[in-house]
Amino acid sequence: MSRVRQWFFVALVALVAAGCAHNPFNIPREDYEQRVKVLGVAPIFMDADSDIRHPERDTLVTLVREYNRVNEKELVNMLRESGAYFMVRPIEAAAPDELFRTLLFRSERRDDAGVVYNKHFYKPEEIRTLVTQNSVDAVLLVVVSGLTMRDRTFASNLVKYLDTDYNVLTMTAQVLDANGTALWEYPNFRVGSPSTPVLAELQYPDFDQAAANMDERVEVKFKTIPGITRYLGKKEKDILFRERKATAPYYHLFDDMVGLLKPPMDLFNRKDKKDASPAAAAPPSVQAVRPVERPVSQPAAAPAQVASPQPVSDPEPVVAVPEPAPIREVPLDGSGAR
Repeated sequence: MSRVRQWFFVALVALVAAGCAHNPFNIPREDYEQRVKVLGVAPIFMDADSDIRHPERDTLVTLVREYNRVNEKELVNMLRESGAYFMVRPIEAAAPDELFRTLLFRSERRDDAGVVYNKHFYKPEEIRTLVTQNSVDAVLLVVVSGLTMRDRTFASNLVKYLDTDYNVLTMTAQVLDANGTALWEYPNFRVGSPSTPVLAELQYPDFDQAAANMDERVEVKFKTIPGITRYLGKKEKDILFRERKATAPYYHLFDDMVGLLKPPMDLFNRKDKKDASPAAAAPPSVQAVRPVERPVSQPAAAPAQVASPQPVSDPEPVVAVPEPAPIREVPLDGSGAR
């Protein structure tokens, strides 16, 4: 039992150290928390011009847009519950696709540290207008786009696998301030080991067909629209067996993003101690003025007389008066004239 406690303590220390050692933001965390009090969340965009190779491309794009609308409200709720912001405000848009085209400057396929993803660049002047009109400090932009990436897929027996290029749907995000500066990005390369955030895989290798035909070549096929619909609409339950509001593919990516944006766990109340330390150290001059805890002498009128003493006049000189000599009687017969 003691060994279990030791492992638990080691895991707890490692978790705390990991939360303290990494900063997921492009600026210091303290600066981010001071600058972004009110976060605006734009509708989840669908990049219809991205690398989507499905034969029913238009139907797939429409399907993803529908699921974006279904799940985006839950992203706002999760951000509110995270406690990372004073206010999380959804940005309403009658035509999300038109708003995306207005904001977007360009996009490119990136391969950073072995992570393949689509990076979107936005027009600073349009971002400033969006932030200003909605009275927010920064805006969160989430984009679903198509991407072709190399991956390894195993057969059901976990013996055979196929390394090839697969077409997938990915989800990326950025937090931009009024100047269009990216304060935070997803996938995030500042914390842990990032990977491509895949929303849905559009292709699969048909190992069964290859085995049935005794063929070493495995054909890669596209999933059907009904199959993708069932996958994007799949629901899961939380730890209390309550059904989550967001569908499973969206929830897992939302949870990953919110986990990076929310404040780290402060198990030892270091922040409270840090905030209280300036108040505890009072200036020496203030301490000198503060009264010492001891009884005050009474009556209070005595110090007033000492504070304004009356001038004391010089004492009058004392004149020494000699003692009177004894009176002598003069005899009448004149005997005393000698």
